[in-house]
This record gives sequence, C-alpha cells and structure tokens, in this order.
Amino acid sequence: MQNKKIPRATAHFLFATLIAASSASPDESLHPISRNDLCITEGAITEAPRAQLAVNVPKMRAYLQTWTHPTIEARFTYLGSTGNEARLGSGELRRQFGLKLRAQDACNLVYAMWRIEPESKLVVSIKTNPGQHTSAECANRGYRNIKPSHSKPVPTLRPGQSHTLRAEMNRDHLNVFADNELVWEGSVGPEALTFDGPVGIRSDNAKLKLQLSSGAPRKMPPGVAEGCRTGPGESE
Repeated sequence: MQNKKIPRATAHFLFATLIAASSASPDESLHPISRNDLCITEGAITEAPRAQLAVNVPKMRAYLQTWTHPTIEARFTYLGSTGNEARLGSGELRRQFGLKLRAQDACNLVYAMWRIEPESKLVVSIKTNPGQHTSAECANRGYRNIKPSHSKPVPTLRPGQSHTLRAEMNRDHLNVFADNELVWEGSVGPEALTFDGPVGIRSDNAKLKLQLSSGAPRKMPPGVAEGCRTGPGESE
C-alpha cells in the first residue's frame, strides 16, 4: 500500500494550527497575583470583590515584586474611560491596557499593549536605553514597535465586556494571546536579551477590573534586590 504524501503547504498549515491550538489552551502552571504581590510605581490598584483588582486612575504602572518565568495573564473587564484623561509623554491621547515582560526598570522592558482607542489593535514594543535606568534619564525615548511574523486582529473592546490577555516569552520569541487565541507571534530581537526583570502591567485612561497570574517563580540574578522600588524615576 502506497503512502500518500501530504503537500508541503498543507503540512505546514496543519503543524502551525496544532502548535497554536496547544499553546492557546489555558496554562495550568500559572500562579495567582494578589495586590500585595505588586509594586505600583504610578497610579493606584485597589482590591475589588470576587478576588479582583480595580484600576480607576488615568495612569497605572506596576510590576511583580518577585521574578517569574516571563509569562503573565490578565483576565479583565473593561469598564470604559477613567475620566480626566492623561496624555502620553509624546502628547498623544490613547486608551490602552497591556502587559510588561523583562521589566528591568523604567527604561528597559518589553510591552504587549491592547490599544482600545483611537484604534483597536495589539502592539508589541521594546523600550531599550542602554546605561539608563530612571525615567528622568530616558523619558519616553527608546521605544520601537516590533513587526510580528504572524498576527491577527484583536476584538474591539466595549465597556462591560470581559477578555483575557496573555503574553509568553521564550528567550526573544514572544506569543501573545487574546481570549486564548494567538494574535501576535514573533521575535522581539536580541536587544530584549540585554536586560531582564519581572512581569508587570500598565494602563492608560482605561477603567478596569482584573485578575492576574504569572509563570512559576525563578531565581533572581546575583546583586539584584528583591522588593518594591517606588519614586518618580521608577515609572515608565
């Protein structure tokens, strides 16, 4: 009996579909993140009913005080504008919520941002400023948006809707999932391996309720102090 060969294009499609489907399934190794686990460098995060966290301020920045494998998931409900909206350092007015990875400091980190307004899309960017570590040094310089090898549109966020956003890094390779569907895949480049740090979250002008979880704990490099670093220079 002869074995029929599967066309190469079909084989590649089936393999990619299998990988995406397996990756999109919920990760049972994720660990819950509480309010006390976070270092809030700008804005505020409060506790809400049903073990949720709440964001009601125009600008929120936070990171996990312990280092984990670079995976973070947010199950969130978008509740609209915070009111009294704040502009970005560039002067642009944007509403967005996103995840931070390898967040060494205010000047060196990776972002996976779900932009809500004025345009709905998922944007991955790297902020890198070698030798600089505080916002006073780098301000809003060093951002570069990364082009994916594979992507698809994210849902348009409507007030009252609930969604899931998850980002997973393996060295310089990043997968981002929206509602457990792969929406961004690609390399963030070798620059992202020149710094390292914990995972975290960021929002601009978005009112949210959310539950967070991260990858398994990992050892911190020698000489890196664990704990919360606050102050004007720590907010990116």
